[in-house]
Amino acid sequence: MTRKLVAAALLAALAGCSLAPEYTKPVVDVPADYKESGPWQPAAPADGSDRGSWWTTYDDAMLDELETQVDAANPDLAAATARYAQARSYLDEARSGQYPQVGATAYATKNRQSDNRPLRSATQPDLYSDNYVAGLLNYELDLWGRVRNLVAANEAGTQASAADLASVRLSLHAELANAYISLRGLDALSKLFDDTVDAYGKALQLTQNRHEGGIASALDVARAQTQLDTARAQRDDVLAQRALFEHAIASLVGTPASKFTLPAKLVELPIPVTPTGLPSTLLERRPDVAAAERRTAAANAEIGVARAAFFPSISLTALGGYENTGDAGWLTAPNAFWSIGPRAFLGLFDAGRREAEVARARAVCDEAGARYRSIALAAFQQVEDDLALLHRLGDEAVHEDAAVASAQRTLSLALDRYRNGAVSYLEVVEAQTAALQAQRSALAVRDRRLRASVALIRALGGGWSAESGTAVAETSGG
Repeated sequence: MTRKLVAAALLAALAGCSLAPEYTKPVVDVPADYKESGPWQPAAPADGSDRGSWWTTYDDAMLDELETQVDAANPDLAAATARYAQARSYLDEARSGQYPQVGATAYATKNRQSDNRPLRSATQPDLYSDNYVAGLLNYELDLWGRVRNLVAANEAGTQASAADLASVRLSLHAELANAYISLRGLDALSKLFDDTVDAYGKALQLTQNRHEGGIASALDVARAQTQLDTARAQRDDVLAQRALFEHAIASLVGTPASKFTLPAKLVELPIPVTPTGLPSTLLERRPDVAAAERRTAAANAEIGVARAAFFPSISLTALGGYENTGDAGWLTAPNAFWSIGPRAFLGLFDAGRREAEVARARAVCDEAGARYRSIALAAFQQVEDDLALLHRLGDEAVHEDAAVASAQRTLSLALDRYRNGAVSYLEVVEAQTAALQAQRSALAVRDRRLRASVALIRALGGGWSAESGTAVAETSGG
């Protein structure tokens, strides 16, 4: 009895054995705070806000509607959802190894023996039947943690796939937001050119009237006509660019470009306040960083799977059923058979295959750890880049607005002086060109600020977190 207890205790101890190295998350030098956040940011903490539908911070109903269509109809997101489903299936397959495998087999055959079969006796018939039915149970004793490490690797892989899905979703939503911002920026630019064409048309009419009155030269008329035609051409170019963004939005929401139209509209999108949090939270909030970390954990578990091959594979098997040679009463006690007991297999020579597999698994783990650190460093860089852009573009926007005001005053003075005959039309042309360029620059800066805000939200991980990654992934595919 004592020996049985000792054996049971030994088996229990071995059952908890794992040959995988103890997993430690790769070390990343995490800064205490963001260098570019600076005192310029508005003091509006919002870490408690829901970042799941982050695009709602732009306060645009059309953008909200389009973003919901991404979840419902985008084919790239559907493909990422299918990849996540595949990962979950692999995990279920790995978990099945933790349970006994039960099967059944049966056959009924008619056989003829060779007349020249070795050791055949004269009493053995030429023809005989063989009817067989049996059940089989097999259970691997996971003494070295092969199955447990395989499950752990697939669990980490499934979590990484969930993070990949969140990354695809975040990327597509950000891509749509950028396309929408650019399209609305072109709507504003188109309106600017409409107003410019109208103003240049009036200036041309003024110049023609002055020319007919003998006050202005034909050169002034030609200059005015050139300005008007150039503005019209630029307006046409803006409309061509807008069409491309409209087509891009159609593809993102899963609609053929030929069937999609987004009417022009002047929209004043706000620059949202985006809480950055602490840099340390970025490692959990960025889905691509979380995915890289989970793949490192999976690679670490795979080392345990590879090392387990050096030890015996032990399983318990049980086989039982009935067999006879075709006589009546097939399923009766005399035809019963059974077999039960342990089986073991240990490879003794494989020309270094197992050593190579362990070395490969360690190299894969090292690669995954290095990739995790690289992605984490890139994440910090992207946040700093976008914070710097928002900071500097905010300053640039103030100066551009001042430049627009000054250019408008200059244009007004130039037109007054031209009407009074104090200057030639060349000075008006120069003022018109400067005013249009200042206005275009101001619109471009605002467009860049909005896109930088989207990039910052994307760099911070949007509304994804390591704790909620699975739930987000399961519900985001539409």
